[in-house]
Amino acid sequence: MNGLQCMKSLYLHKHHPDLKDDVSEEQQAKFDAGHDVGELAQQLFPDGSEVPYEGLSLKEQLEKTQYEIAKGTKNIYEAAFQHNNVFCKVDILHRGKKGWEMYEVKSGTKLKDVYEDDIAFQYYVLKGSGLDVSEACLVHINRDYVRDGDVDVFELFAVLDITETVRDRQEFIRSAVREMQDMLVDEMPEIEIGPHCSYPYECDFHGHCWGHIPEHSVFSIGGKLDRFALYERGIVRLEKVPVDVLNKRQKMQVEGLLEKKDHVDRKAVNRFLNTLWYPLAFFDFETTMMLPVPLFDGTRPYQGTPFQYSLHVLHEESAELEHFEYLGREGTDPREDLCRSLVEQMPPEACVLTWNMNFEKGMLKCLADRLPEYGKQLNDIIKNVRDLMTPFKARHVYLWQFNGSASLKSVLPAMVPELSYDELDISDGSSAADAWISTWQMKDTKLIKKTRRNLLEYCRLDTLAMVKILEKLRSL
Repeated sequence: MNGLQCMKSLYLHKHHPDLKDDVSEEQQAKFDAGHDVGELAQQLFPDGSEVPYEGLSLKEQLEKTQYEIAKGTKNIYEAAFQHNNVFCKVDILHRGKKGWEMYEVKSGTKLKDVYEDDIAFQYYVLKGSGLDVSEACLVHINRDYVRDGDVDVFELFAVLDITETVRDRQEFIRSAVREMQDMLVDEMPEIEIGPHCSYPYECDFHGHCWGHIPEHSVFSIGGKLDRFALYERGIVRLEKVPVDVLNKRQKMQVEGLLEKKDHVDRKAVNRFLNTLWYPLAFFDFETTMMLPVPLFDGTRPYQGTPFQYSLHVLHEESAELEHFEYLGREGTDPREDLCRSLVEQMPPEACVLTWNMNFEKGMLKCLADRLPEYGKQLNDIIKNVRDLMTPFKARHVYLWQFNGSASLKSVLPAMVPELSYDELDISDGSSAADAWISTWQMKDTKLIKKTRRNLLEYCRLDTLAMVKILEKLRSL
């Protein structure tokens, strides 16, 4: 699959794996979630035997697979096969009435071309090794599944028989394998960076191949722009980008970086400030990761669930700033307690300031639907939500340090440099979601308390940041 995306990536994977990028916490969490999905899918074909990858050589995996086949094992997980000097492992191998059925498990919610190639390659290896394969299937997540009690694997997963498509792709796979094998014994192919660096997957060697691209380049420019067409013309640095290919917002970004030029539309800022009222409530949710397997009843695959909030309140301009917060207990569904706490602590008819309000409003709507007893109070909050990101997204306030972004993490250091996420143990939403879930398995009470303190500190800074940014807006 690396080779189909980029031959150079496959060559580096084979000969220079030390050049791979470090795996981020967010990537690792996705890998872990994918692994959990694979294990859960085994329940579709229970009582099987696994051929582990860890702890066994490739030869031993091949031997164990053949042993299980000869023994009459009906279901084999991670079965290993080799043909024409290529090796693969099959997520689930099931002995059906008409022969062996192979099942590839994916965390996606629909069939993709890249999945077809993946399964076609495995089919090529299995058939080449002499196995009678009657069906080749994709197991993917059913996006319409709603959890109710224990996970129902027969509802969570959808199974697609793509045998005919896979058979039709065999000549393509054979040709691709030959081409890749020839390439691997030759010199590394000269392949320039391009859209293939991130599609269909982010390349493991992005840092190595993109090392010649400066921090601020044509690829830094936001909005619609054919960056690779400019790159192919030798246009990389911002100062080389033709002005006539940029729209107004892009020109503002490029000129800002090159000339350290800011833009402030004071009248527009004033119009925005006049839409706000007291009491002012600065509000932020933290939510679980968009996981393929729903954590709680009433939720679907890839639906985030709020487990924490921070709330700063100003009852009037000269009032003392108050702070409220909630963090769900580990291992429990936090939604009802969270709602109860929120409706108690949110001042009636407060102007609720968020950053990127569609997110918070969406979470509040889901909570109102799930917990109708809090529906009126939550819908009252929703109608009073305003977005502090508005003047930044509209570029009514644009500082050159924003580098085209209106995210809180970009705006805060430029507007309020005395506040920073840099010293926090948890400094972004993905890390917060991962940290909260990690407490579910923790046995060390001191570590749980420390993680919870870190979560509260991070979320608190999100709303305090909004308080300070609003002060800066008023000073403009």
